[in-house]
Amino acid sequence: MERIERIHALHRILTAARYPVTVQRLQEDLECSRATVYRDLAYLRDYLMAPVVGNGEAGFRYDTSEGDRFELPGLWLSSEELHALLAAQQLLMRSGGGVLSNALAPLQQRIEKLLDEHAGGRRLPVERVRVIPHRTRRQDETAFRTVATAVLDRKRLTFEYRARSTDERTRRSVSPQRLTHYRENWYLDAWDHERDALRSFSVDRISAAKIGEDAAHDVADDELDQHLASSYGIFSGAPKGWATILFSAKAARWVADEHWHSQQQGRFLPDGRYELKVPYSAGRELLMDVMHYGNDAEIVEPVVLREQAKTMLELALSNYGR
Repeated sequence: MERIERIHALHRILTAARYPVTVQRLQEDLECSRATVYRDLAYLRDYLMAPVVGNGEAGFRYDTSEGDRFELPGLWLSSEELHALLAAQQLLMRSGGGVLSNALAPLQQRIEKLLDEHAGGRRLPVERVRVIPHRTRRQDETAFRTVATAVLDRKRLTFEYRARSTDERTRRSVSPQRLTHYRENWYLDAWDHERDALRSFSVDRISAAKIGEDAAHDVADDELDQHLASSYGIFSGAPKGWATILFSAKAARWVADEHWHSQQQGRFLPDGRYELKVPYSAGRELLMDVMHYGNDAEIVEPVVLREQAKTMLELALSNYGR
């Protein structure tokens, strides 16, 4: 049992005790030595200001006039919670881009202090937690902060947007709804007032963002989920259909454990292959994910999506035929 867990257990024992608890019993309950019991009692009394009374002969308890009112101060974590916090801290530090790690630097410092206090002087091997960013995009930290503030303060937002597909610049006026972190990148889901519809914007393509005085128009959660989460991937809109993909028996061991969509349907076939069905609106992202599996994946239907996959493969093959 680690020190923080012993202190917590010691506090519970003394709080529940109607009579003084002997050092021998504390040794047994806390699974530690006699010297450790005395050190923990001293820490509880002198550092945490607990109303501990008694001695080694008669035993220890909380002062009856104060014990009911005393609570352990601050944030107390079990070893499992402490290690989870350590992993989260490393994710924050090493996730890349610097947007969140810079914005939350003061909180990160408090986390580090908390980890030091509760590690009992033992160095935690943070280098054994690895976070490897993958295909993250450069973010304008000022734009990210402005977008995040508008989302949380429920204010309208204006910005310039440079579409990646067309490289066209437009000025947008929106009511921000949600910030979405998807595949290592950030997206703004918003109600576009000029287009009178929900749209998703890649935050790394937003510039000159300004928060307005007017309150944002709120779209109901059900409507947001229906529009933004009903189709495959980041592409919004009602599904145009369902795609059926067959994976080889080798790939099936991976695909069967993967989450492609909240409404996906999957089953193993008698020959060991895996059949996956997902709803989709725009086929681009789905096609890219299927292509990731190479010849271990085959789009069965719809025919139009199958033909798009065939065309993509033919174009890719033509690059190697020169």
